[in-house]
Amino acid sequence: MSFLTVEVEIDHGRILSKGADALPEKAVGLFTILSPEIIDSRSTTAGQRPQGLARGLFKVSDDFNEALPIEVIRLFEGQ
Repeated sequence: MSFLTVEVEIDHGRILSKGADALPEKAVGLFTILSPEIIDSRSTTAGQRPQGLARGLFKVSDDFNEALPIEVIRLFEGQ
């Protein structure tokens, strides 16, 4: 199964692509409409979490920013 996420606008019942992605001629899928309240809350800083919210819940190792071993890099690159 594959899926495509495209930001759209609805204008008088017509669905228009908001970005550079073209909408397919014909497709079957689910359609979710975000209410203006959800959109507004996502664009304000009031909805963001404060820094340090998980302080003390886990420990980051001292070598966190060190380069990965070559074997791990090869796995990411598919070699």
